[in-house]
Amino acid sequence: MTADVLCAGIVVADFICEPVEKLPASGALVMTPGISWAIGGCASNVAADLARLGIRSAVAGRIGDDPAGAFVRDSLTRAGVDTSLLSQTPRLQTSSTLVINVKGEDRRFIHTFGANAAFTGDEIPPDLIAQSRILYLGGFFLMPALTGERVARLFRAARAAGLKTVLDVVIPDPTNTWPALETVLPQTDVFLPNFDEAVLLTNLHDPIAQARKFRDAGAETVVITCGGSGAILHAGDNIWKSGIFPVDYVDGTGSGDAFAAGYIVGLLEGASPPRCLEIGSALGASCVRFPGATTGVFNRLELEEFLAKQRLEISSVE
Repeated sequence: MTADVLCAGIVVADFICEPVEKLPASGALVMTPGISWAIGGCASNVAADLARLGIRSAVAGRIGDDPAGAFVRDSLTRAGVDTSLLSQTPRLQTSSTLVINVKGEDRRFIHTFGANAAFTGDEIPPDLIAQSRILYLGGFFLMPALTGERVARLFRAARAAGLKTVLDVVIPDPTNTWPALETVLPQTDVFLPNFDEAVLLTNLHDPIAQARKFRDAGAETVVITCGGSGAILHAGDNIWKSGIFPVDYVDGTGSGDAFAAGYIVGLLEGASPPRCLEIGSALGASCVRFPGATTGVFNRLELEEFLAKQRLEISSVE
């Protein structure tokens, strides 16, 4: 494996409908302009987005021995991602998600764990961790076998090897999530939940209060992405609030993963936290312009041209 960023976690085959006018009633049918089959899941999306930006990336996760798994592996390989740590899991199907888009509404998901349920983190040899610069783990809580203790152990090994650790979550059921998170956050350099996930984890509805709680629990840096309301960044003693880059919204699938990829680019470049936030916001904005988790994400030249023409509004919070 040769990668600057090792992306571990959920690997998914997405079935995505372009926006429909309304959800069909029971027994009814509505038409969509298109239905696409695309790679999905935090680990896959972030790795593919980074490769699109010219960053050497690898993905560690599990797929089934089925056509969906072959599609995911082939798609990631074509995208330039190292898939040598993508394990085929007999008797389990590749994890899949139906992504339903309705005009004027947030997307809806129907998901099956599939092979992701068997991922434990032990699939990553310690000597390969040391070959990277950043370890990103996405989809924590959507892999039943990946406990807080296992993630903490993985992150400790990464930090001991000099890597930065980045954590993202997906929460189907918030029960008992906080104790597991408390185990992991002290080993986490950057924590990237969205506002809805943070509500489930903290029962707080103020993103600044959420960020403070995650920091108090041990995370070095916390970013709460808040959709059209921007983001809150808490690093050290400083808190910043950002706006958004205005773009035409089509499908939000993968936008959080694109944000994570952009933030990681900033980390690799040694950028300040607000600059990392700006890069992440730009890449996240690029994602929502087309259906699919990675379809519309900027390449390196497009990202640089976009950031040269406009800046993100970021202000300090007292």
